[in-house]
Amino acid sequence: MKIGIIGAGRMAQSIGGLAVRAGHEVMLSNSRGPNSLHAISRTIGSLAGTVEEAAEFGELIIIAIYVQAFRIVPQTPLIGKTILNPQNYFPQLGRVEELERGEITTAELLARHLVKSRVVKVLNSILVEDVIPDARPSDAPDRRAIPMAGDDSDAKAATSRFLDQIGYDAVDAGVLYEGWRFERRRPVYCQSLSKSELQAKLLTTAWDDWVPEGHWYAQRLQKSKP
Repeated sequence: MKIGIIGAGRMAQSIGGLAVRAGHEVMLSNSRGPNSLHAISRTIGSLAGTVEEAAEFGELIIIAIYVQAFRIVPQTPLIGKTILNPQNYFPQLGRVEELERGEITTAELLARHLVKSRVVKVLNSILVEDVIPDARPSDAPDRRAIPMAGDDSDAKAATSRFLDQIGYDAVDAGVLYEGWRFERRRPVYCQSLSKSELQAKLLTTAWDDWVPEGHWYAQRLQKSKP
């Protein structure tokens, strides 16, 4: 399958590298153009292109840019395509009042821009440092699960297959709005959980359940202690 990635930061590179390893064709892109991506693309084995080219190239698209930059994402070449949304909201990069007030989720903000695409919230709840080392074969007993949410069942099925191919189990959290359950500072955010553990925690997460900033790093350090 052809995977177009809009964005070329650490998350884009990590997901793209796993996708290449799984046998997919990948094109990275950024706002500075393909000449800025030659070293990265050689390292992970991907192609490099403009944002428009990546949008045209991919059968499945990953939007790995800051939430606040969503308007650079072209609409027409993404009509009908499945869009994976690993974005999180960091207000220090620019306040979005609707997100501040909890009136909309990060994925719904992108979906409103890409009204004719099929957006799936996924891959936002894992530390970039863990994306490659935590990937496991499908039969691994310690395989990590990744939550997803979306309104289109076919798009979620394609997302689940992609996650499996790059080394993760998928847990369906429901419609796109339910993506709030695994956004930043929610109890499951950046927690390494099995499929059954993640399903249970998502079901019991309430709207007013929040964890302290950096909680996920503290948990990671605790697990690494002998």
